[in-house]
Amino acid sequence: MRLVWLVHVYLLSIGAFCEEVSKSDVVNIGAIFTFSTINGNVARIAMNAAVEDVNSDPSILGGKTLTISMHDSNYSGFLGIIGALNYMETDTVAIIGPQSSSMAHILSHLANQLHVPLLSFTALDPTFSPLQFPYFIQTAPNDLFQMTAIAEMVSYFGYREVTAVFSDDDGSRNGITALGEKLAESRCKISYKAVIPPVQTATWDQVKNELIKVKMMESRVIVLHTCTKTGLLVFEVAQFLGMMDRGYVWIATTWLSSILDSSESQISPKTSKSIQGVLTLRLHTPDSKRKRAFASRWNQLSNDSIGLNAYGLYAYDAVWMIANAVKVFLDHGGTISFSNDPSLSSLGERTLNLGALSIFDGGKQILNNILQTNNMTGLTGPLGFGPDRSPIHPSYDIINVVRPGSRQIGYWSNYSGLSVMSPEMLYSKPSNHSSSSQQLSSVVWPGETTIQPRGWVFPNNGRQLRIGVPNRVSYQDFVSRVEGNDTLQGYCIDVFLAAIKLLPYPVPYKFILFGDGHKNPSYTELVNMIISNVFDAAVGDIAIVTNRTKIVDFTQPYVESGLVIVVPIRTMNSSPWAFLHPFTPLMWGVTAAFFLIVGVVVWILEHRINDEFRGPPKKQFVTILWFSFSTMFFAHRENTVSTLGRLVLIIWLFVVLIINSSYTASLTSILTVQQLSSPIKGMESLISSNDLIGFQVGSFAENYLIEEMGIAKSRLIALGSPEEYAMALETGTVSAVVDERPYVELFLSTNCKFSIVGQEFTKSGWGFAFPRDSPLAIDMSTALLTLSENGDLQKIHDKWLTKKTCSQNFELGSDQLNLTSFWGLFLICGIVCVLALLIYLCSMLRKFSRYFPELYDTSRFARVQTFLSFVNEKEEVSKSRLKRKREEMSSL
Repeated sequence: MRLVWLVHVYLLSIGAFCEEVSKSDVVNIGAIFTFSTINGNVARIAMNAAVEDVNSDPSILGGKTLTISMHDSNYSGFLGIIGALNYMETDTVAIIGPQSSSMAHILSHLANQLHVPLLSFTALDPTFSPLQFPYFIQTAPNDLFQMTAIAEMVSYFGYREVTAVFSDDDGSRNGITALGEKLAESRCKISYKAVIPPVQTATWDQVKNELIKVKMMESRVIVLHTCTKTGLLVFEVAQFLGMMDRGYVWIATTWLSSILDSSESQISPKTSKSIQGVLTLRLHTPDSKRKRAFASRWNQLSNDSIGLNAYGLYAYDAVWMIANAVKVFLDHGGTISFSNDPSLSSLGERTLNLGALSIFDGGKQILNNILQTNNMTGLTGPLGFGPDRSPIHPSYDIINVVRPGSRQIGYWSNYSGLSVMSPEMLYSKPSNHSSSSQQLSSVVWPGETTIQPRGWVFPNNGRQLRIGVPNRVSYQDFVSRVEGNDTLQGYCIDVFLAAIKLLPYPVPYKFILFGDGHKNPSYTELVNMIISNVFDAAVGDIAIVTNRTKIVDFTQPYVESGLVIVVPIRTMNSSPWAFLHPFTPLMWGVTAAFFLIVGVVVWILEHRINDEFRGPPKKQFVTILWFSFSTMFFAHRENTVSTLGRLVLIIWLFVVLIINSSYTASLTSILTVQQLSSPIKGMESLISSNDLIGFQVGSFAENYLIEEMGIAKSRLIALGSPEEYAMALETGTVSAVVDERPYVELFLSTNCKFSIVGQEFTKSGWGFAFPRDSPLAIDMSTALLTLSENGDLQKIHDKWLTKKTCSQNFELGSDQLNLTSFWGLFLICGIVCVLALLIYLCSMLRKFSRYFPELYDTSRFARVQTFLSFVNEKEEVSKSRLKRKREEMSSL
């Protein structure tokens, strides 16, 4: 509707449409700029020179003459539209411009309707879509690439927050939005946006009011995205407010480099001082013979009125791109013609005659020819467009403004990021965006210092930080107030003081106690005070847990922590029967049985051949018992002579060795190690039981046990001090206490009746809390790591937390040894005994059959009785009988 209204106003103002003036031998192009600006003036001179150069070569347009009409929009969007409509009535094949993105959004609709390509190298709003505006072409890299370069510069210097100052227009707003997105990719952000009125309307007071707000912000890294006139005003006001001194970082977009290249000699000393130390970008154009030749002509072309900048080179190339596209169009038989738009012709009978606007019939082909430009090399380097219509190889020079001029400190390219080497040299190498490959030369910062600014200050111009400290009533070794004054002391306080001394800048602060002094405060409430802006930080024994990390930033942990379970213990009292405790009754029974079994097996295997295993029955029984139990001490006097007997004895002695060692170790443990007097042995038994559980007031243990472990709140009892711990555990008020390890270790150092059971079931640590994205949190983390590396952190720990008044063994006594642990040994021993007996039986049967062959015809009872007698008699007797029998048989 706005566009239609503007068209109506225009047509009413001129009264009627103009006559068609196209000529067959003339190719008309137009240009819409504000020629009183630096870029507009430079573009005008460069485009006229380009038209002259095109017409000087008849081979370009085949004898046709290229003409360019210049329309001065004079900062006015309305006048810009008037100029565009005028071109649409004079058979213009393409338009260069407009200068601003706001105007480009409007004129792109006209270009779409009338098929006239619109080329701009200054309207670089990154939100232009080829789908929405197919006839609008940005011949220079749009601001997305410029903001990518700035974001990588911010990350390179280690900054995390920036303040954006920009004009309230489409191009600036959308550019800053792109900057925010690119910063987020590097885990940085825009912490504050200062909006100033658009060009020609911004006043000193308006800019001053915005910059005062910026000055009150924490960030000292400022990105200025505006136009030349407004940008210089911002720097003048910043100089007046003391914002161009040490500590500030200013990054200006390409508008500042345009001033330096085109009007540096005209900059007043006051203005020059106000921009000292600023970093800015310039569209990179590679060095070439053509570029140097054009630069040498520039003074003559401009009558020394203005210097050449990168936008002049892009303006020159834009004319050549159009001329080349027309040449290709004509070479392929195209005819430059225009026709009426039916949708507009139907309105011709009205007072507003819109039929004067015509469609360029070859506009689509000219557009395609421009986009397919890939074999030309212009003053800005190789010309061409990528799939997203962005120029190939977008890159920038990075300029550091120093008095009396400026110096280049590096380059940025979409190919390899930041570098001190020109992009042309890097294109021959593999692309490398790694952080180690990013490099810039040294910078002279505002205040004429080479020391890199920190990039942030404490809010409200360095007022004292309000640091909340828990007012503990127990475990005051960690945090406590010195009696008689407001001084704080303790392990956590000493760590904080030691870390803050390592910072390379002073930090004003004051400690503020949090809590009523009658019970330990809630640490979750203390952390919430930071996001409520009551405190600027929190220092103390503050556990780093998930819910807290969602709202604040913590430093690197300076002590490891985690929840553990504490239960009562008892010491095993001496007992006359303590020696029986290592083995279960079943284990004792099986062991005794095997002593007898092995004794009997060895007696059987040795009885016929070993005199020590012979004699009266009473003596043999005693021998079996003595031999069996004496093997426990390896002190048996009886020798084994049979192979099978020795095999059984070897296996049995190995079993006895294992049993003896296990018994000794278990008995030692029973007589010396403390035992639990609580059924709680870990988190699983804690959850499954219905016993009451104690926790420290203010600790996160309560919420963790309820929310994470599913323990009923009715089972939890709050305890406020170590004395309450001991009393509750001794009296059985609670079966266990769940608390953080540092507290528990301090408690156990003076309480030997309690111990930790199970595993530590959370892994966290203690840290100092700061607001989200606070740079101080990062610097303090670095300081804490330094304390850990140089050993100071351990010294502070030893000073406050190392207690030696109670030597405690946290190991728990083992259970009785049962048969399960040894059944494999007994099984092996039993198998060996059985096999030995089977082999021995087979051997005896074979011998019996040789000695008494005549008994095969007797009764079974007689044979068994004779066999038993044979087995019982001594081996020599059997052999003598067999010898006599053989002699008798031979004498017959």
